[in-house]
Amino acid sequence: MTIEVRVPQLPESVADATLVSWHKKPGDAVTRDENLVDLETDKVVLEVPSPVAGVLKEIKLADGTTVTSGQLLAVIDEGATALPGASAPAIMSASDGAAKTAADAVKPDAPAAKLSPAAKRVVEENKIDSKAVAGSGRDGRVSKSDVVNYLSAKDAAPAPASRSPATPIPNIPSTRGVRGGEQRVPMTRLRARIAERMVQAQATQALLTSFNEVDLTAVTELRTRYKDQFEKQHGVKLGFMSFFAKACVEALRKFPAVNASVEGNDIVYHEYFDVGVAVSTDRGLIVPVLRDVDLQSFAEIEKSIANFAGRARAGTITMEELTGGTFTITNGGVFGSLLSTPIVNAPQSAILGMHKIQDRAVVIDAAVVVRPMMYIALTYDHRIIDGREAVQFLVTVKQCLEDPARMVLGL
Repeated sequence: MTIEVRVPQLPESVADATLVSWHKKPGDAVTRDENLVDLETDKVVLEVPSPVAGVLKEIKLADGTTVTSGQLLAVIDEGATALPGASAPAIMSASDGAAKTAADAVKPDAPAAKLSPAAKRVVEENKIDSKAVAGSGRDGRVSKSDVVNYLSAKDAAPAPASRSPATPIPNIPSTRGVRGGEQRVPMTRLRARIAERMVQAQATQALLTSFNEVDLTAVTELRTRYKDQFEKQHGVKLGFMSFFAKACVEALRKFPAVNASVEGNDIVYHEYFDVGVAVSTDRGLIVPVLRDVDLQSFAEIEKSIANFAGRARAGTITMEELTGGTFTITNGGVFGSLLSTPIVNAPQSAILGMHKIQDRAVVIDAAVVVRPMMYIALTYDHRIIDGREAVQFLVTVKQCLEDPARMVLGL
């Protein structure tokens, strides 16, 4: 019995996807739920699993094809057995046992190793034999960093021995002088989408950024005092992001315009708090959404963030987890950023930027003391958020973090 494999239903916000790479070729045996092909959208890489066990009979579309929901990708002969050592892709039908050839099928080259989409691009750009790259991921999957490390090691290898004097190398002057070459690489769908959204936000919103600084002494002391007990009880580390997420919810309650969005001539005030947390991956920046942060505990927030970060970098995060959001937090401090002006994640109207925690001298009660300080930034759409609201929003976040008891008492 033949089973069709089709492009899964894409969300309304995603018009199409690009077929990145097949993991099987016609004639290969497949198991149920085994990943057959990767589809890249402007948000995530989707894996298309096999619906049944059998043999991949025919591939309908080659790598690089743009596909839409429901489009036919391949045909599987359910229950069939692959013929060992066949010179051409062939299968043994489960119904009549006759050998069939899939010679007319599209035959993309089978990858020598499981390559992530980012790794595949680097391999193709540098014309590397993927068999030579050792994968550090699950089941030997090769990541972009594996390929970069391979290239670095290759560049550092000693040069081959010089030629014999009998075959001198002609002294041909370089036409490039001391300058390097160039490479032209197409943007990935995700990178192109990020670029589109950033330009759109700056073109359609009246963006302005306000700043403040936070003394994180109280939060640091709380983390130090309870981190071991917290991790033992909840199975996750107590980070800073849960404190910031909770502080932002308290500020959003007080200033609803910061949690609102513009639709035409209307302002939509969201009565829920779905906070996006920016995560950096090899493919670009994505923003998974924490739903109903006001109803989540610190442990639930930390677990969700850790789960999102791991799956985002592995490329297994879902569309639904990237959809929506009423406010966003981004942390450039993990990369050492001391100050920045983040760009709003449209159609949202504001984004909070966290930065590096740095010991600085500050004056408290007429005395100079050293405290762990962080600059925070709020970029907002000035069409619906006034400067007063933006400044007071940051002051509320500052107060909640400098005195965390406020978040417990709702002050």
